[in-house]
Amino acid sequence: MGLSYASCPTPSASPTSSPSSTARGGPAVIADCNGQEVKVVELEGEFVWHAHADADELFLVLSGAMRIELRDGVVELREGELYVVPRGVEHRPVAESRCQVLLFEPAALVNTGDAGGPMTAPARRV
Repeated sequence: MGLSYASCPTPSASPTSSPSSTARGGPAVIADCNGQEVKVVELEGEFVWHAHADADELFLVLSGAMRIELRDGVVELREGELYVVPRGVEHRPVAESRCQVLLFEPAALVNTGDAGGPMTAPARRV
């Protein structure tokens, strides 16, 4: 099973609201802050193992639950919890069921990091 992204249903949707239905797409950029982007995504399934050589990546669970698999362990996250994956650390986000997540990361960051491939999804501005 691959990980899929779904954006917030409308540009006016609150990042903490739970969308009733979503269109498949890439991460939705909801704000900019000092060269960083604040993105909201819905995750479901397993993503590709990857790393970001020059950037930390913050995951804040808005609804649902997920885990971030690391080569030396697993970080379990529930609603309201966050974790920062340090730059250069290989990781794989996994959500057994739909999970809404806020990401805080540099504007130029590619979601699949050094892995690339078919799961690479450009961020969309809402």
